Amino acid sequence: MRKASLPIKIAGFALFFLGAIILIGPAQGEEPAFQKGICYVTWEKERYSSPYSDKSLEALAQTGAEWVEIITTYYQEKYNSKEIFPNQRTPSDTSLIHVINRAHQFGLKVMLKPHIDLLDESAGLYRGDIGFQNETDWQEWFLGYLKFILHYAKIAEQARVELFCIGTELCFASTQAAFWQKEIIPQIRKAYSGKLIYAANWDEYKNIRFWGDLDCVGIDAYFPLTQKKSPEYEEIKAGWIKWADEIERWQKAINKPVILTEIGYRSCEFAATSPWDYSLGKEVNLEIQADCYRAALDVLCQRYWCKGLYWWYWKPSPYAGGLANHDFTPQNKPAAVVLKFYYQGLALVQLSQ
Repeated sequence: MRKASLPIKIAGFALFFLGAIILIGPAQGEEPAFQKGICYVTWEKERYSSPYSDKSLEALAQTGAEWVEIITTYYQEKYNSKEIFPNQRTPSDTSLIHVINRAHQFGLKVMLKPHIDLLDESAGLYRGDIGFQNETDWQEWFLGYLKFILHYAKIAEQARVELFCIGTELCFASTQAAFWQKEIIPQIRKAYSGKLIYAANWDEYKNIRFWGDLDCVGIDAYFPLTQKKSPEYEEIKAGWIKWADEIERWQKAINKPVILTEIGYRSCEFAATSPWDYSLGKEVNLEIQADCYRAALDVLCQRYWCKGLYWWYWKPSPYAGGLANHDFTPQNKPAAVVLKFYYQGLALVQLSQ
C-alpha cells in the first residue's frame, strides 16, 4: 500500500490528538501540571542576547510551549580531569540573564539546565564517563562541580527561574550519592529557593539513589525505538509504549513526578534507532522525525506519571532547520507542525476546563 503523504498524515491526526490530550487536562481552577517544553541551546558566548535569539525565542513561544529549558555549558579537558571551566563557547552570564528575562516576557517559564562537556572526545567518551578511582580525586572534582553549579543556582535565584537542574547525564558521578546528598543538593537549596531536578541519561535513571532529595525525576529520553532505518509510525509508537510501560512500573516505586528533560530525533534515516547518535543517518527524512514526535506525544501525553517534555532542540535563529536539514531541530520542518498541533491543542483543552 502506498504511504500517505506527510501533509495528509498531519491533517489526519489533527482531530485524533484532541481526544488523547483530554486525558491530561487539569481540573477546573488548577494550575496545569504538564510542562510543554522545548530546549533552547547555544554554544556562542553572546548569542542569547542577540536580536536573532529574541526573534527565535518568540517563535518558540508561538508553538504553544509554556516552558523553555535554557542550556549553558562548562567544560573539562578529559573524563578524568578535575578542573571545570567556562570557555568562549559558554554563554556569558549577561546573555544568559537576558534570555531568561526575555523568556519570562514571552510568558514562558524557565528550567535552567547547566551541562558539562569534554573537550577531548577522541576516545568516544562523554560527560557520563566523568569519574575517578579514588576518594581524593572524587572530592577534588566535586569541589569544582559545587562551585560551577552554585554559580548557576545563584543566577537562577536572581532571575526567578522556576526549575533548576542540578546535573545532566553524569552517569558515573551520579553513583557517588553521598556527595550529592551531603554537599551538592543542600548547598543548592541554600542558594536557590525553587524546585530541583536531575536529568538522568535514559539508561541511568534507575541507578540514582538521591531522587528522594529532589522535587522531580528527570530523564533525557533517547530510548532506542526500533532497529529499522525507515520504520512505520506504528512501529515507532510500539517502541515508545514499551519504554513508557517500563518507566511507569519503576515510577510507582519511586513516587516522584517524571519529566523528560530531553527528548529529540533528527530528521534523517535511523533517527529512531539510536536517537543520541549523530553519526547514524546521512539522508534527510522529514517524515521519520515527524512520526517520532507524533508517537512520543501520542503515548506520553496519556501517562499520568509524565509531567512534561522538553524537545531537543530549538536554535537561537529563526532561520534554523529547514527542509534540507537532518539535525535535531524541528524548526521550519513538519515536526514543528506536529508539535504545534499537540502543544496548542493542550492549551485549548486547558482553557475549556
